[in-house]
Amino acid sequence: MKKYIMIDDEAMDRLESGERIECSMKMNLRTKTITLTVWRRTVPKQRQKDRLVKKLPWGWVKESIERVKVFGSFPKDMGTAAMMGQLDEHHRDAKNALIDRELDLIEFC
Repeated sequence: MKKYIMIDDEAMDRLESGERIECSMKMNLRTKTITLTVWRRTVPKQRQKDRLVKKLPWGWVKESIERVKVFGSFPKDMGTAAMMGQLDEHHRDAKNALIDRELDLIEFC
């Protein structure tokens, strides 16, 4: 019993060059032929890294394409009252960094 394998041109080119191929094989029961079809995978898109706006004493302010991110991390041994004061100062510094960023974008005559 003879069986024939039908291979796409793209798959044959990859096989001849020694590359690895990801494909599916299907058999037609009536004609007894096997068809080899290459999967066309898309390359994953590379995400742009966030741009650092300002480094703060307890964190940072970063800017991505759609968002502005503020991060803060405080030690536990600081105490609740001191931590709340540092958090207010951290937010004030982040707001000032955003104001500076906007002023840098404006061109003065």
